[in-house]
Amino acid sequence: MRSKRYIFHLLCFLFFLIAQKAYCIDNKEPIEEDKGFNAGKTIMEHIGDAHEWHILKYGETHVSIPLPVILYDEGKIVAFMSSNFHHGEADYKGYKLDEKGKIIRADGSEKKPLDFSITKNVLSLFISIALICWIFISITRRFKKHRYEPPRGLQSWLEPLIIFVRDDIARPSIGDKKYEKYMPFLLTIFFFIFINNLLGLIPFFPGGANLTGNIAVTMVLALFTFIITTFSGNKHYWKEIYNAPGVPWWLKAIPLMPIVEIIGVITKPFVLMVRLFANITAGHIIALGFISLIFIFGAMAPAAGYGFSIISVFFYVFMGLLELLVAFIQAYVFTLLSSLYFGMATAEHHTEEH
Repeated sequence: MRSKRYIFHLLCFLFFLIAQKAYCIDNKEPIEEDKGFNAGKTIMEHIGDAHEWHILKYGETHVSIPLPVILYDEGKIVAFMSSNFHHGEADYKGYKLDEKGKIIRADGSEKKPLDFSITKNVLSLFISIALICWIFISITRRFKKHRYEPPRGLQSWLEPLIIFVRDDIARPSIGDKKYEKYMPFLLTIFFFIFINNLLGLIPFFPGGANLTGNIAVTMVLALFTFIITTFSGNKHYWKEIYNAPGVPWWLKAIPLMPIVEIIGVITKPFVLMVRLFANITAGHIIALGFISLIFIFGAMAPAAGYGFSIISVFFYVFMGLLELLVAFIQAYVFTLLSSLYFGMATAEHHTEEH
């Protein structure tokens, strides 16, 4: 009976999330008789960055969290709150929001100011960092106080994941002698990606931001992996790139293979960046697409909208459960590939003795 009650509460929570997201979509981009519901624009607004954290719209009242706007323009710093833009309907201090949500000059000048604003993704980044620090500092303190006691609470949930990263990712990929050096980074990127993927599935504050679906964020994560791999590379690693053994002499005379190897070194972090960005963004687009179908059919006929809502909700629940799995898989894949690159860069060359 207890398990059935937990399942019932979980289903109620999932349907609450669906209703919340559907309500936000409906009010963020209302159906107009002349234009109709613009599903593409609505979806892109939800997965993109913004200068405010939109919560909902009640009647004509927008409920949102204004964020600081920090601009550097013509040698001066301009700072104000994004609420002065009135959701893009007004300009302030000579600046306004364009159709893509970017800040431009109100006079139509092509020169754009440098934008250092605290946007929705930046605030989500701060929230996730604070959450990760709180989780692991509290776990560390409890471990120090109760070293010889079995794990409890949050520690019992996360300790198996930490051991999983150590024993199933770092050790087999890097080796028993060198894996400890890279464990702090591997644990950081694993839980950073995993927690932000989970936060992105929550449609209300402090969730709902598409942080790991932002290519700038995935680029920075991949860049860290590239830098660590480059500086960790030993003599054998660089020899394999510039003078690979077993390659015919005429290919070495024509420096084709070194060029191919260098391109391979660059494409590895590029693949990390694109894979995480594409998978997370695609999942959000598909889930929002199912909800948008309700309003697309509703614009045709109210009965069609209500009828198709059953199908949309079913597929949305399915996509939500699938994205929970993808949230873990993408963190695992990014961490695994990073550890494999570290292992290849630090592998020792063993000559065979005859």
